[in-house]
Amino acid sequence: MSGTDAKSAIEAVWRIEAPRVIAGVARLVGDVGLAEELAQDALVAALEQWPAEGVPRNPGAWLMTTAKRRGIDTIRRQRVLEKHLPALAPQEHTDASEFDAVLEQEPIEDDLLRLIFTACHPVLKQESRVALTLRLLGGLSTDEIARAFLVPDATVGQRISRAKKTLAEARVPFELPTGAARSERLASVLEVIYLIFNEGYSATAGDDWMRPALCEEALRLGRVLAGLMPAEPEAHGLIALLEIQASRSAARTGVDGEPIMLLDQDRRRWDRLLITRGLAALERAERLGGGPYTLQASIAACHARARTPQETDWREIAARYADLAGLTPSPIVELNRAVAVSMADGPQAGLAVLEPLLDAPSLRGYHLLPSVRADFLFKLGRTDEARAEFERAAAMTRNERERTLLLNRAAAC
Repeated sequence: MSGTDAKSAIEAVWRIEAPRVIAGVARLVGDVGLAEELAQDALVAALEQWPAEGVPRNPGAWLMTTAKRRGIDTIRRQRVLEKHLPALAPQEHTDASEFDAVLEQEPIEDDLLRLIFTACHPVLKQESRVALTLRLLGGLSTDEIARAFLVPDATVGQRISRAKKTLAEARVPFELPTGAARSERLASVLEVIYLIFNEGYSATAGDDWMRPALCEEALRLGRVLAGLMPAEPEAHGLIALLEIQASRSAARTGVDGEPIMLLDQDRRRWDRLLITRGLAALERAERLGGGPYTLQASIAACHARARTPQETDWREIAARYADLAGLTPSPIVELNRAVAVSMADGPQAGLAVLEPLLDAPSLRGYHLLPSVRADFLFKLGRTDEARAEFERAAAMTRNERERTLLLNRAAAC
């Protein structure tokens, strides 16, 4: 095998196996930062050996064993030091048989779950959870994450470094939480995956309306989570929502990358396979008794089942947003409900739902509020007011494609 072929094979294997290797080693060393370093050491060893020796029959197992052996060497060196300096860090003695047991191949599912729950621990800031999750579970490099979120490499590097340090200093155990802690932590895991998808689906800044790589990564993580937690309704609810939303991706932009709104999309371009997968996941979530993500997926399903915009059951969508507001009250939910009400009962009815939101502190600076209001005003023939609102929304957004769309709508007034 040529050096180039071997490197390509190693990169492909690494992207698939990195989370499993890091998870397996983290169970051994109890530190995700150290586990990632040891996994990277195994990757370096592969880059050195595989071009000459060939790719092993089971490359994932090779990487896992290599990383774990290096982890064991690290622990042994540490314990030699502790033996000479016992007052610094007393530890229980561990004999070789324990290390040998760790090297045996075991099901990795629990370790992957531990890694997901650790990377998304609430002790970390939201932006750090996202960066660490993409690094440890997505296998993305620092520069890939930086490009996806349009921030400097150094910023992402600092977030990841601080996240590892925070986890270590807080002595966050590499374990699966139980009871109330599990529910709290699961909410954080679901939120991180959802945030990653949303940033790919509607980029907050930059020249592109969408960043498909982030959507794909969120879908992969969501599918992994749903597979690891088959009895958790909201894991299925989230992946149902993401599958159905992602089904529209090809229809959301024109030939030049310009945004195409939902009602203007060519529904023949929607991915029927993703819709089928999403509807199946939704059925599982509802059968298990889902929550907010399941409700959002049911709203997305209303659109997916409508062959044309005219067939959309907007009253049903408005009712489901009302249910969602009962579960998770939020100005964003009310803003979406206002849109559904306007489609069902006319722009004046939508405006009535929208007006109380104009003073909501959390929506101050949120460009979709004046954008939605402008649309209602335009439909009511109040074009001067609509133009001002479209222009205000354009000034708020940091996405160039969206700004152009809003300015075009202002000009149309």
